[in-house]
Amino acid sequence: MRIWALAWPIILSNVTVPLLGLVDTAVVGHLPDSRYLAAVTLGATLFGFLYWGFGFLRMGTTGLVAQAVGRQAPSDVKNLLGQSLLLALLIGTALMLLSSPLIDLGLWLLDGSQEAQRLAREYAEIRLWSAPAVLANYTILGWFLGQQNARVTLYLLLLTNAVNIALDLAFVVGLGMTSNGVALASVIADYSALAFGAWLVARQLRLLDGAFERTRLWRLRAYRALFSVNAHLFVRTLGLLFATAFFTAQGARQGDTVLAANAVLLQFIMLTSYALDGFAHAAESLTGRAFGRRDWAGFAATVKAAARFSFYTALATALGFALFGNALIALLTGLLEVRATAAEYLPWMVAMPLIAVWSYLLDGVFIGTTAVREMRNSIFAGLGVYLPAWWLFQGLGNHGLWLAFTLFMLTRSAVLAGYYVRYRRSRWCAAPATY
Repeated sequence: MRIWALAWPIILSNVTVPLLGLVDTAVVGHLPDSRYLAAVTLGATLFGFLYWGFGFLRMGTTGLVAQAVGRQAPSDVKNLLGQSLLLALLIGTALMLLSSPLIDLGLWLLDGSQEAQRLAREYAEIRLWSAPAVLANYTILGWFLGQQNARVTLYLLLLTNAVNIALDLAFVVGLGMTSNGVALASVIADYSALAFGAWLVARQLRLLDGAFERTRLWRLRAYRALFSVNAHLFVRTLGLLFATAFFTAQGARQGDTVLAANAVLLQFIMLTSYALDGFAHAAESLTGRAFGRRDWAGFAATVKAAARFSFYTALATALGFALFGNALIALLTGLLEVRATAAEYLPWMVAMPLIAVWSYLLDGVFIGTTAVREMRNSIFAGLGVYLPAWWLFQGLGNHGLWLAFTLFMLTRSAVLAGYYVRYRRSRWCAAPATY
């Protein structure tokens, strides 16, 4: 039951993240023009590139810290925090300094109507002020998760999203702001979480043995493990975000109504992914610790338990979308044309959890073992199927786009499963006896 003990706080905290997206969509979706929802969609997708592109700061930290815990090396646990936080602050500051060309490039790639792009630019210019806080928060979350401290993850994300949702309602409903109010709420929430996270880190450091070596912050050689892991994770994450951004851009070319409808349905996928990621994150921490100890029996038991929980959750999610999907769409937008368009493509949401569940789970296993090159390769394989499929099925319109995206997720799952089976017979097992 260790999987469940770790997973439930993560699931609860993760579900608040898409709930924030649902609130953003619902608040802006009930404004009298779909251009505001289209603008938030474009802006949020852009920040998928700018922020989640650096999600390795969370994933890489989790895997390396979990392995250090397994090796019983508390000094490494402390040093990894300092190194990752320094990287996060440097990258976040660079993003702020490069804000103008990054926004120009991102909006050009994402397309959309002229008015939606104007509003999306306003949204993006505000959101970029939170870059250092967002990336530092990624590091803090990964550090605590690597130590199997899932409840801190729950506290941090609950605070972030509670503040964000409250300010969304205050700024948009109370003060009459539009997409700019959604952006400002996010910035304030991110810095609130960073302040709380810093306090939690200071408290945890006092409980850890081992010395913090400040000189490791300035020696490039000391970053070798972080750079090695994070480089592959960075490329992998960019590929995944490209797939989502390409999907959004192709929907935008079919008009603001299709773009808005796809935005509503993408919230379904986010809700699914964050629920399933609870078990994947638990697997990261537990498989990383087992990997550090070379405890292969515990490793296998962790993966089996996580797979069982993940499958049941995916099945329940698919049934929920089949039974209540139209009602959820109605909660997210009052625009009748957007509701009708989203309902047309709802069957793809029923199939998606059962297809994508395995890629989510195995991502966690591969992060825990820092076998990140294989994760990168699964994205390349998925894109190798996704883009040709989109080109072949363009005649099907938005259905063809959803089919291509589903094949992308299916390919990822299949490639990672192939790697897992191979490594369980070679790398991730006890060495055979020799006579």
